[in-house]
Amino acid sequence: MNFFERTFFFLFLLFLPCMALAGAMNSLKSFIKDTRVARATFSQILLDKNSRIIQESSGTMQFERPGKFRWVYEKPYEQLIIGDGTKVWFYDRDLNQVTVRKLDKAIGSSPAALLAGDNTIELNFDLSETGLQGELEWLEAKPKIKEGSFELIRLGFTPTGILKAVVVKDNFGQTTVITFSRLEKNPKLAPETFKFTPPMNSDVISD
Repeated sequence: MNFFERTFFFLFLLFLPCMALAGAMNSLKSFIKDTRVARATFSQILLDKNSRIIQESSGTMQFERPGKFRWVYEKPYEQLIIGDGTKVWFYDRDLNQVTVRKLDKAIGSSPAALLAGDNTIELNFDLSETGLQGELEWLEAKPKIKEGSFELIRLGFTPTGILKAVVVKDNFGQTTVITFSRLEKNPKLAPETFKFTPPMNSDVISD
């Protein structure tokens, strides 16, 4: 599994504005309740265990509950991740390679489960507020099942409840930092946004 496929599990949960409520915990719950569709640009940094930058990337994200999303990496390499509600498609343009997985298998017990759209967060994660740091209120989520690929997630909300930053520490000692800009809550998106047809002559791998 390459960098973009692995970090998909972190990215699927990172979406967008919440109603203004006190505290990061309420901001998270408000997001789950009120945000059905989202759109944003993002920048992403991958750090090694010594906090040295391994890779930087950026792109756009669109999301519609339940289970539909479109992540487009524009730099440094063109990568596309689309969830159509049933399957997840990973497309590497340079390699002309497509990997397809069933949605439930791709998400599993990953960080995606944090904001998957139900009210069972507390059953799967231990949540705690870590307070105001800089300009953001932070919430920390640790999976109760320790068999996944990540150790913890930190979500940073503005005082008005907008998800601005996500930090994911994985079990490889690496840290992914994602920041959002130009966030839009519940925009109208075309149905074609979440459809994918493998390009002609592409190498399609089912996992």
